[in-house]
Order: sequence, then structure tokens, then C-alpha cells
Amino acid sequence: MSDIFREIDEELRRDNLLKLWRLYGRYLIVAVVVALLVAGGIVAWRNHQLAQRQAQSVRYAAAMSLLRDGKDAEAGKVFSSVAGEGGGYARLAEFEAADLAAKAGDAKAASAAYDKLASSSDIDPELRDAATLLSVMTGFADSDPHAAIDRLKPLTDSGNPWRPTALELTAAADLKLGDKTGALDIYKNLADDLAAPEGVRGRAAEMAAVLAP
Repeated sequence: MSDIFREIDEELRRDNLLKLWRLYGRYLIVAVVVALLVAGGIVAWRNHQLAQRQAQSVRYAAAMSLLRDGKDAEAGKVFSSVAGEGGGYARLAEFEAADLAAKAGDAKAASAAYDKLASSSDIDPELRDAATLLSVMTGFADSDPHAAIDRLKPLTDSGNPWRPTALELTAAADLKLGDKTGALDIYKNLADDLAAPEGVRGRAAEMAAVLAP
């Protein structure tokens, strides 16, 4: 008897499933197809991005090779091309292109390129600070020393990795303003700062010796 009830129960289940399939089967198929298309699209997009990054990596490496061979003009063209594409290598290429402009004597173009990087919100804060520092350094000869000091001030905070170099530039700006006392104080502190790079400490000690009364 229990077998009969079991068969009836199974038959009812099959009937219910068939009814559900007839009612909702098409929607289930559509949902599955959409899910597969979305998943396929995501995979395709990721593969596309990976291919782009790999292609950028190859072009960036080629530009660096040109740079090592002294072919600055050719390297600059490749860096500019990579920089216009966006992505991680684009930022590195922007730094290299700005550096090439500075080496070529075009301080205005180099400073503008560094300023653009310094104002970018989509890169690491330390790289933005580096761009600010390089911008000030590149245009230092023709810049307003007050403006240079203001721009460098946030970089002189304790813990900032660019602090020693920013302080060295600040001291140079003080000298440009005729403030020898202010510059001497900075150079003395830098010369005694064990956390500062050896080169910075050495230059600071030399400047402190020159400026000492």
C-alpha cells in the first residue's frame, strides 16, 4: 500500500514540476542566458584589460630601453603614447615624459606635467607629493620663493618620506628671499637628522658651514 502512495506522490510531484516549468521555464532559460552573458562579458573585459596592461608593459619597457640608448626623442614619443592610454603604466610614463622635458630644458612643460600629476586624485598620495616636489625643483629658478615654500610646507611634516628634500628646497627658497638665518637653521637640523639621506645631510652640513657667522 505504501508503494502505491509513493507512486502517487511522485506522479503529483512530476505534474507540479511540469506545470511550474510550463509557467516559468522560459523565464528560467532567459535568466540563465543573461547570467552566462554577463559572466562572459566580465571575463572578456578582464582579459581585455590584462591584454592592455601587458601591451602597455611592453611599450613602457621599450621606451625605457630607448632611454638607456640615449634616444630621448623616440622614448618621449612612446611615453606620451602610453601616458594617454590611462592605467598604471600611464602614470609612470607621465613621470618619465615630464623628466625628459626637464632634461631637454623645457622647464615650463615639465612643471605643467608634474602639476597635473600632483593634482590627480587617482594616484597614491606619495606619488602626488613626489610630483609636487619635482614641479618645485624643475621651476625653482624662475619661481616665486614664497609660493615654493607654501607648496613644500605639507611635505615637510614629520613622517613624510619626502621631508628631507622638501626642507632642503625650503632652505634654498629662504636663501633666495635673503633669509640666511632661516636657511641656516634648516641646514643645521638636516645635517643632524639621521633619518635623512646621506647625500642630503652632507649638502646640508656644507651649506651650514658656509652660512655660519
